[in-house]
Amino acid sequence: MPDLAANMVQPVGGFPMHNMMMRYSLFIPKLYNWCKTLGFEPGKIMPSRAFCSDESQGYPIIMMAKHFGAFPFNHGRVGGMVATDRHGPHASHGQDMVIIQASHVGYDPESKSFGTYRRLQTSDQSCGPSCGKIFHVIEWYQEEYEFACKNILLQKIDGQDCIVIDNRLLRDDRDDGLLLRLEKLIASDNSGERAPLQSLSTSRVFLAAKSLVDKIGESVFSEQATKISRHLTADLFYFRHNIKPLEEGTHHLEHSLIRYMPQIITSDFPTLTAAQIYTQVEFDLTFRSIVKEQSYKGKKLLFVAGLNIDISPQPGQLFPLTKFVPWAAYLQNPDGSSHTYEQQELFESLEQQDTDNPDQINLEDAIQMMASVKEIRIDIK
Repeated sequence: MPDLAANMVQPVGGFPMHNMMMRYSLFIPKLYNWCKTLGFEPGKIMPSRAFCSDESQGYPIIMMAKHFGAFPFNHGRVGGMVATDRHGPHASHGQDMVIIQASHVGYDPESKSFGTYRRLQTSDQSCGPSCGKIFHVIEWYQEEYEFACKNILLQKIDGQDCIVIDNRLLRDDRDDGLLLRLEKLIASDNSGERAPLQSLSTSRVFLAAKSLVDKIGESVFSEQATKISRHLTADLFYFRHNIKPLEEGTHHLEHSLIRYMPQIITSDFPTLTAAQIYTQVEFDLTFRSIVKEQSYKGKKLLFVAGLNIDISPQPGQLFPLTKFVPWAAYLQNPDGSSHTYEQQELFESLEQQDTDNPDQINLEDAIQMMASVKEIRIDIK
């Protein structure tokens, strides 16, 4: 099994991953056994999944069907969004309810990078973006960021530490684009003004803010102009983007992530960071929708959210070695009492469970049974 810990990124808003991962072949039986300890009745549990539509999510679905004894209800939209308008139908399909939400990100053990996944069904079994939805959502923001990195220059002019900024980036009346937090980049005079030292054909020269010089170091400034590049950190800019209105959740993911885009695109693995943040956002939104949902009243319900890491299949493998990183869970009892499990408590609750599930079904036997039973003809009158 590939060791992801050596390639781990920093936690996102309290979402550590190190020592929190478990492969799906262990996670799902642990989850099922935990449900039983919580009072869920075997054979009466209706599982549901809110996963992305990618084929890489098929193996977790198979594991849910095997251990819960029922094919999971589909609560998910592309990107791992929870379709909260499906709560009612889900509630009517079982006695006790379980929902698993997971955004996902690919992992390539060869390059030790997040955000890619080997597509076995392509002509050359090439690696592509994963999650593709998240990748395409953040692509525009990455292009805007790269433009800014290349068109903000640092230079020492007449002994002063200066910053040269492209005129486009100085316009704060734009509806679309990366907007700079100029107060953190440009020094102000005694009156609070940030007047340019010089106006060039496509840019302007300013005295760099002392806080910026202290942050990146005076050695970065030299007589030869250099691009600001990755010194343009997340706290120095934000985005505006004319996102289309929400239509059946089509642009929900982008609406949810835009405020976090500076943090996402400046991280080592943007799609991983975006998936982590989106999992956090979706748990909060879905938790609130469940609390209000009348069809779940009087039922036992467990909602678990986390991150699916899809490790590209190796030679001879048909499915990814998917790992689950739990984030949070919400338990609601028929009497109205409830409990929210934060990450550590959730992880420990799962870890305490046995991986042996005596109630699991044999999928091959179940399929063979359906193929061998006497045919039932459908009469159409």
